[in-house]
Amino acid sequence: MVTIIDNRPPRHPEKAGKPDAPLLRKPDWIRVRMPTASAEFAATRRIVREHGLHTVCEEAACPNIGECWQQRHATMMIMGDTCTRACAFCNVATGLPKPLDPAEPEHVAAAVAKLALAHVVITSVDRDDLADGGGQHFAQTIRAIRARTPDTTIEVLTPDFLRKEGAVEAVVEAGPDIYNHNLETVPGLYRKIRPGARYFASLRLLQRVKELSPAMFTKSGIMVGLGEEREEVLQVMDDLRTAEVDFVTIGQYLQPTRKHAEVKRFVSPDEFKALAKIALAKGFLLASASPLTRSSHHAGADFARLKAARLAARADQSASLQHSGG
Repeated sequence: MVTIIDNRPPRHPEKAGKPDAPLLRKPDWIRVRMPTASAEFAATRRIVREHGLHTVCEEAACPNIGECWQQRHATMMIMGDTCTRACAFCNVATGLPKPLDPAEPEHVAAAVAKLALAHVVITSVDRDDLADGGGQHFAQTIRAIRARTPDTTIEVLTPDFLRKEGAVEAVVEAGPDIYNHNLETVPGLYRKIRPGARYFASLRLLQRVKELSPAMFTKSGIMVGLGEEREEVLQVMDDLRTAEVDFVTIGQYLQPTRKHAEVKRFVSPDEFKALAKIALAKGFLLASASPLTRSSHHAGADFARLKAARLAARADQSASLQHSGG
């Protein structure tokens, strides 16, 4: 008999003492298959491992990892694999992170080049231990990618940089093509689901990006199925439009373990379609709403659609002004 001793710290120490939450049976429309035998999937994983990188695809247990990695699309997660916060929905490990790796921006850029990515999403853990929350590290990563593959479009999905002066400014100055920051849920659920964050601080971040760079695309997303009311979701849409956010994503919350927040209900595909229509009617250039919608899913194709939508909107505005004689 062999005894295996696992010396790794628990992934979610803050949740260990919590009672188990019930698990709802997933409906057929939420089930996905993992094509891990795919040669392209294996190649993506090999490149990520070679450069010592982390991906949100793995760390957050994304249901779309099979589809994305088969197409050599991976969302890079910088600044380590350990988060300083303990959100009730998130599968990323919580604890005291290691110091930043100064070579990481170059490693990310090298992986982007090897994967031949036309569009890349860069995200991170929350690093409340850093004076700038990691804003400069994001900026260095953007610049490293620009230097190696200048034609690659770059999307960042940043933390809220709560009380970290200058962090948002540093990221925007580096010039990503699209700036994403997720609200995650409705304000009434923040204390339970996202206790380390503040709803209006996140809204202010998105507004600040537009103040700094009006032409930069902004994006945000929420999960549903956590117990929110429909009217609350519509209010979040209105709040995002007030902050001039261009693109909203809405997806089904999936419970990583019994220690995480429970799924209150599975939202039907028809409800998601209705939410997408409402979002477009409220003025978003683009809306993605489906059970498996995630911030980075189909990000490259969505970015192309976002640019096309802006051009179409400007053409409509121009035609309207000409017609009115303005």
